[in-house]
Amino acid sequence: MFSEYSQFDAMELAALARRGEVSAQELLDAALARAAACNPQLNVLIHSFADRARQQIIDGLPEGPFQGVPFVLKDLMAMFAGEPICMGSRALSYTPRYDSELVKRYKAAGLNIFAKSNTPEFGLIITTEPKRFGPSHNPHRQGYSTGGSSGGSAAAVAAGIVPIAHGGDGGGSIRFPASWCGVFGLKPSRGRNPMGPDLGEDWQGAVAEHVLSRTVRDSAAMLDCTAGPELGAPYNIRPPEGSFLAAAERDPKPLRIALCRESLVPTDVDPEVLTGLEQTAEQLAALGHRVEEAELSVDRDQMWRDFLVIVGAEVAGLLRRIQRDYPGSDIRRCEPSTKNLAMMGRSFSAADLVEARYGWHKVQRAAGELMADYDVILCPTTPTAAVPHGQLPPSPWEAAQMLASHRMNIGRALMRSGLVEKMALPVLGKMAYTLLGNITGLPCMSVPLYKTSTGLPFGMQFIAGMCEEELLFSLAGQLEREVGFTDLPLLA
Repeated sequence: MFSEYSQFDAMELAALARRGEVSAQELLDAALARAAACNPQLNVLIHSFADRARQQIIDGLPEGPFQGVPFVLKDLMAMFAGEPICMGSRALSYTPRYDSELVKRYKAAGLNIFAKSNTPEFGLIITTEPKRFGPSHNPHRQGYSTGGSSGGSAAAVAAGIVPIAHGGDGGGSIRFPASWCGVFGLKPSRGRNPMGPDLGEDWQGAVAEHVLSRTVRDSAAMLDCTAGPELGAPYNIRPPEGSFLAAAERDPKPLRIALCRESLVPTDVDPEVLTGLEQTAEQLAALGHRVEEAELSVDRDQMWRDFLVIVGAEVAGLLRRIQRDYPGSDIRRCEPSTKNLAMMGRSFSAADLVEARYGWHKVQRAAGELMADYDVILCPTTPTAAVPHGQLPPSPWEAAQMLASHRMNIGRALMRSGLVEKMALPVLGKMAYTLLGNITGLPCMSVPLYKTSTGLPFGMQFIAGMCEEELLFSLAGQLEREVGFTDLPLLA
């Protein structure tokens, strides 16, 4: 058994394998042993296909930069032919006959995919506590949330089951669990990674897929493997000037950094998080960067309301597609909060959706105006560190109140009634800093720099201009080398 497995990042594991110091089979055995030791208490992996992974080794893994490295897919959008996809839901029953384009690129990179990670139902809640599979536990503290919706993947990396794992981000779902689990997570620019073949974009362009990792260089090297247009894609964005990996290995030029304290959704920010923000600004200044206080000029209330309109409409459309296209599925088994969101989405008009998109453009314009004066925006990733299970999903009573109110135009009526604020803001408030990246499509990352006095990690977020992932990787690499990332948990 390769006992040192969890001490290395993905690139070093691949290098060891290339030098013949460890075999792909030994790497897989080490990952499976780590999963067997950790998963019963963490519940981060919900479907394993170890025999298939062994056969992939026998058949010969492609000679990519990550050849032989064990890898897990978030069980949401990644189609892996022959393996069931549940999307965290009791409603869905489906086994795809094809790989999604992103999975094809993961395979070409040489990754050995052996399991699926836990996620909330359809990725809708920012904590990984689905009714179907039960809650995932934060490796830093049992009984605490991993964040979501890529919580299973983030926790698998933090626990040392894999050095790198797939994730997706529609409102912070890579960065949020990266912050709470103490790992690195980057959401790439809109259109950087493929979404097909089933989708050109998701949530009106808000969703982007990438990975969570222990190190910056793993994330950068992986984006080198996966980035680029695909057949039928709605975007073909500017390619990088060099490799993302090369960017991660060099220091950036002195940067103009906008320090943004104010949250974009009403919420309370933990004083320890604000202290971490101040310390980050001081560290950046010491590294030669210019940090100035600045704020984004947007209508904050309208921003989160527009987000709810768009996501509600998308969820309504998703349930319709599931009912139509996936025989054996039963949307009546969806969780109450999902039904409520879909019901709201069905009640909004096409004009409501268009108006919300106009609202998003205003936010994009405001972000562009701010980025004209700065290279990077600095703010917290999350307003708090991880919270105990049960605090974030809507309670059954609130769900029942919404369902009992079913009528035409319920969405707008609920917006006026104040009930939506009561239900949505406890969740949306935790996304107060991450939503901006999804609405604008800008690349952004959570960097694991701090822990609270009680030992729970939280990250700092950096947002750059469109197609500026190289700048972000360069800055993250500098922070990793000069400041250092927080320690991962020591699990038996």
